[in-house]
Amino acid sequence: MFQTRPIFTSLALGALSLALPVAMADGHGAHSHHHAHAATAGTDIMGDDGRPVGTLRMADGPHGLIIRVEIGAGGLSPGWHGLHLHQTADCSDPGSYTRSGGHVGKKPGGHGLMNPDGIEAGDLPNIWAAADGSAGYETVTAQTSVTDLKDADGSALIIHAGRDDHISQPIGNAGARVACAAIR
Repeated sequence: MFQTRPIFTSLALGALSLALPVAMADGHGAHSHHHAHAATAGTDIMGDDGRPVGTLRMADGPHGLIIRVEIGAGGLSPGWHGLHLHQTADCSDPGSYTRSGGHVGKKPGGHGLMNPDGIEAGDLPNIWAAADGSAGYETVTAQTSVTDLKDADGSALIIHAGRDDHISQPIGNAGARVACAAIR
């Protein structure tokens, strides 16, 4: 097994806001005339003690769902963490967050971005937390949308204690659920 080292050791969260539309940054900005009905979502990310540690912002774009996570100092343990979309908008059980259910698009043997039999719609790249526990993250996925995630029982973004190896079943060996954001 190889170890990776990030190119950066800390991340200024403010730098992440440079390229996103105003609608993504604050949820209230104008949309272009081409995407007048683009769905958005924003919510707090709750830590393992049930208190807010950061924010989740999402917006449907013409080529996929843009996901932005910002975690404040002390929000995560330093290093890599698995990040997945789960089936239910329920973060009411801090310390385990199992009420959020399984991954969106769960299929037996299908987990992992490197899995030839995958991927599941809830699979996402890992997030890196700096030495102070803060993190900034932005990714895009064409596997789901805000509209799909805001179904009858909603969905959740879950951050795991360890990194996702993108192949092990069923969750990439990512460990316990340490943060949760309910998407409604």
